[in-house]
Amino acid sequence: MTTTTNQSNSYVSSEAVETATSLRKLYFTRVAFSVLWIILVVTLGKTDNTIATILFIIYPAWDLVATFLDIKANPPASNKTPQYINAAISVITTIAVIVALQTGIPQALMVFGAWASLTGLMQLVLGLRRRKHFEGQWPMIISGAQSMLAGGFIIYTAHVPNQGIASLAGYSAFGAFYFALAAFRLSKTIKNVTVGA
Repeated sequence: MTTTTNQSNSYVSSEAVETATSLRKLYFTRVAFSVLWIILVVTLGKTDNTIATILFIIYPAWDLVATFLDIKANPPASNKTPQYINAAISVITTIAVIVALQTGIPQALMVFGAWASLTGLMQLVLGLRRRKHFEGQWPMIISGAQSMLAGGFIIYTAHVPNQGIASLAGYSAFGAFYFALAAFRLSKTIKNVTVGA
């Protein structure tokens, strides 16, 4: 019985390390993408509508890819409903942004604001679920709540020249910061599980 229990604990520990390692890699990748996206928005997006349009479409499309990578990083038995909902929202947002851009940047920003609020809610729910199994989820919980508030602010400033884009860049910057914090906290989870195994 003891041997069976030890084997079971070893399997759980190994699975936890594998999941935490995959999530940490994904979080750092998201940070890198956000930093590059912010640089392009700040340096080129404010003055070139064509580049701004491309960047606006890329952002939710990338979130869709990142969501599927998140799903892949989690154990098969885990509940992935929030991720699938988030993926669906990202698909709808990408299409909505493309349609809104036919009218103008402010309309696209309003779509982004609504998207930020919805994805923030999904992130908040996911972080609350994961906190029982992994350290490093509190930055994601705070980020999710802040994203919901940021979404409202983006909508509010959408029609102010350049302010809406600046708000969107700020939203992405905060997201990158919280993903970086979560990644570093997951390193502690990996270390603790490895030592305790």
